[in-house]
Parts: sequence; structure tokens; C-alpha cells
Amino acid sequence: MTPPTPPSSVRPVDYKGEPLDSERGPGLGCFRFQVVVLVVLVVLTPLTVAWDWPVEISIVLLIATLVLLLFAGQTVIFLLRLVASDRREGRRVPLAGATPTVGELEDVPPAPGDAGDAADGGGAGPKAEGRSPDDAGVRE
Repeated sequence: MTPPTPPSSVRPVDYKGEPLDSERGPGLGCFRFQVVVLVVLVVLTPLTVAWDWPVEISIVLLIATLVLLLFAGQTVIFLLRLVASDRREGRRVPLAGATPTVGELEDVPPAPGDAGDAADGGGAGPKAEGRSPDDAGVRE
């Protein structure tokens, strides 16, 4: 029998009563489309009044703007929860990073000869300049 795993301090992010699943919700492309249509409606709705279009068209555009604003807001909430869920799972390595991250540098154990240099600020102390440690605080 396997020993029980200790409870995790990080609980999964819930969305509509279930653990968040990025495959089941709207994506970033859907959000971008909603924002583009919303911007068009926000600009076009007041212009219909200025151009003396029929009142019914202005009313329909205003209602469509409000409904789309509701959907875009819900999509933003979903995407923010998705980002929060990704951050809770731990740090990810950048995809295009050719150099190691700070966390990767901190995880590497120091070499045996580098133990004193790390405390000096990376070798810029008196040892690097050929002075004794006694006159480390004296500047000329």
C-alpha cells in the first residue's frame, strides 16, 4: 500500500465549481475577436446618433455593445484565472531563453573555490585586485 501524499499547500483554481481546464474555456483569440468587435460597436453606436440613423438601429447597437461587454468581461475573468492557475503550478522556463534564469543560477551549487568570492560581490573585492583582506575598506 502506498503512503498517503501530504496535502498540497496550493489548491487548484476552481472555475464554476470544477478545477480549471484551459481546454474548456475561451482562448486568447476569442478574447481578441471580442475586443475588436466591442471597439467597433463602441465607436459606431454614438455615430449612428450623429448621422441621424433610425433610433431602432442605435438601440440594437447599444444593446449589442452591452451584451458583448458582458461576454468580454467574463472572458477576461476566465483568462486571469487561467494565468493564476499557471503561476500556482510553479515557475516555467522561458521558451526563447538562451541564458539561464535567476532561479536556475541559484540552484547551481557553488564551486569549492568560489565560496569566498560570492560573499565579496562576485570577485570584485580585495582578492581580485591583489590586496590583502585587511585593507578591504580602505580606498585610495
